[in-house]
Amino acid sequence: MKFFIDTANLEQIKEAQALGILDGVTTNPSLMAKEGITGEVNIINHYKAICELVDGDVSAEVIATDFDGMVKEGEALAALNPQIVVKLPMIKDGVKACKYFSSKGIKTNVTLVFSAGQALLAAKAGATYVSPFIGRLDDISTDGMNLIEEIRLIYDNYGFETEILAASVRHTMHIINCAKLGADVMTGPLSAIEGLLKHPLTDSGLAKFLADYQKGN
Repeated sequence: MKFFIDTANLEQIKEAQALGILDGVTTNPSLMAKEGITGEVNIINHYKAICELVDGDVSAEVIATDFDGMVKEGEALAALNPQIVVKLPMIKDGVKACKYFSSKGIKTNVTLVFSAGQALLAAKAGATYVSPFIGRLDDISTDGMNLIEEIRLIYDNYGFETEILAASVRHTMHIINCAKLGADVMTGPLSAIEGLLKHPLTDSGLAKFLADYQKGN
């Protein structure tokens, strides 16, 4: 399972990278704005900075919602760095743009996916990644994990190479459950990733080891 961090915060990206388990980064205009990154030039420069910090894929989202606009923005983003994955919304023109980019060998991430049917269309269009938003489904009392399971079954049935990128991950159990179901990638905050480190028995066991060591010295 690949671990992506979902942020535009460079310090958090550095922390995740330092753990030695980071495979990539996802971000979006909302996360950019959260860090005070606004304006086309600043956003472009921030994507460049992120690419310098990590070795893996970096999803960069288009703002346009029409085919021509997505193609123009996506081509400009893809030209920044080979690590850039063009992030497209799951709408009709987004699917068209996905097919266009995949035919050009440009990596894509189809985002805002909330149904198995949408994920099927994204795979048919050649998406590199598809991003089902499990946390947002949970927010409306729908089982996000069921969607991951459905997509996994469909993709396995037909040998689609599109990777399931579980997005809107909120906590450690989202990560564990996605791993059980065979999601290819998870993307979430640093807190969810670091949460996997924690267990009270690890803490108490280490404290005992150290106490016993001190007794012998």
